Amino acid sequence: QVQLVESGGGLVQPGGSLRLSCAVSGSIFSIYAMGWYRQAPGKQRELVATITSSGDTNYADSMKGRFTISRDNAKTTVYLQMNSLKPEDTAVYYCNAKAPNYPYVEIWGQGTLVTVSS
Repeated sequence: QVQLVESGGGLVQPGGSLRLSCAVSGSIFSIYAMGWYRQAPGKQRELVATITSSGDTNYADSMKGRFTISRDNAKTTVYLQMNSLKPEDTAVYYCNAKAPNYPYVEIWGQGTLVTVSS
């Protein structure tokens, strides 16, 4: 049973930084693309960033330059470094794993809450 467990969320002041972690159990990590998504209150879930098994990254426009996604295959963990946080970054952040082949199975973590407020 593959599980994704996020950690690192919390309360931070505007302009501050946080690093989220997503630990992945199971043998899929090295071949799955990983990603972070977020869902703010009253809004739809949206893409934050993704990283392929080979390390190629993709970011939503509003996160470029502020957020960095990375992965450590030895530790089967994916990270999201968030800098220059803004109140509008407040959301539940979810880790996602996506299979590289059909049927492109997706696995989600339980989410971790990030609150940006003074």
